[in-house]
Amino acid sequence: MELLNQHVFITGGSSGIGLSLAIQCAAAGARLSLLGRDPAKLSAASAAVRARTPSTPEIVTLPADVSDECSLITALRSAEIVHGPIDILITSAGVARPGYFEEIPVSVFERTMAVNYFGTLYAIKAVVPGMRSRRRGAIVLISSGAGLVGLFGYTPYAPSKFALRGLAESLRAELKPAGIAVTIVYPPDTDTPQLIEENLTKPPETKALTAGGGLWTADDVARVTLAAVRRGRFSVTPGFQLTLLSCIHSMIAPILRWSFDGVATRARRESDNRK
Repeated sequence: MELLNQHVFITGGSSGIGLSLAIQCAAAGARLSLLGRDPAKLSAASAAVRARTPSTPEIVTLPADVSDECSLITALRSAEIVHGPIDILITSAGVARPGYFEEIPVSVFERTMAVNYFGTLYAIKAVVPGMRSRRRGAIVLISSGAGLVGLFGYTPYAPSKFALRGLAESLRAELKPAGIAVTIVYPPDTDTPQLIEENLTKPPETKALTAGGGLWTADDVARVTLAAVRRGRFSVTPGFQLTLLSCIHSMIAPILRWSFDGVATRARRESDNRK
C-alpha cells in the first residue's frame, strides 16, 4: 500500500521507531495521527515531523495509554474525525524492563503484556471492522528480535513479543481475503530512548547476547518497515542475522541454546570477577 494521502495512525509515535516512522510517512505524503502517553513528547514529535516536512497536513497528537482500551478507542475516533478512516495502523508502543527473573516483580510482567500485547490488540480490534467494510487497509505490528527467540534477561518482554507473532500470523490468514494486509517487524537492538532505559537494568549476560546483533538506527528500521508495507510483505527481519534466524531458528534451536548458554556463562563469570 502506498502512503500518499493515507491516514496513518501510529501508537508510540512520540519517540524512537514510532517517531522515525512518522517522519518518513509525512515525507511520503501521509496524513498523520500520533499517540503517546506524554503530551510534551507528542508536541515535540509533531514539531520534529513538521520541521522535516513543513507542508504536511495537520498532525493529530493524542495523549493516551494503549493499555487503557477506552482511552485508546476514544483517541482513534478523535483522529478519524480529523483525517477520516484509518488506512494504515502501526502499533509501535512498547515497554521493556530486563532483569533476572526472580528479581522482577509480577507487576512488571503484567504491565509489559498489557502494553505490548493488549495495547496492540485493542488498536487492531478497533480498526479492523472499518477496514473490512472498505475492503482495504494495512496493519503493522512492531515486535522485536526477542519475538523470534527468547533471550536471557527478557522474561517479561520476550513472551509479549512472541504473542504478537502469533497474533500477526493468525490475523494475516484471516484478514487477507478482506483486502487487509498484515506486516510484523522484528527489529534488532535499535538506538532509541527505550534502549537507553533497558540498559539501566539489563544483566551482563543479556548485554553480551545482544551485542552480537549490532545496533540499528530508528530511521533504518522505519525505512525497511515502510518498504515492506508498500510491497505488502508479511514478515520483516532487519539485517542478515535476524533474517537467517527467522528462517532456520527451529532447525538450529538446540545449537542456539548451547551457544547462548555459553555466552551467558562467560559474561556471568566476567561480571563476578569484576565485583
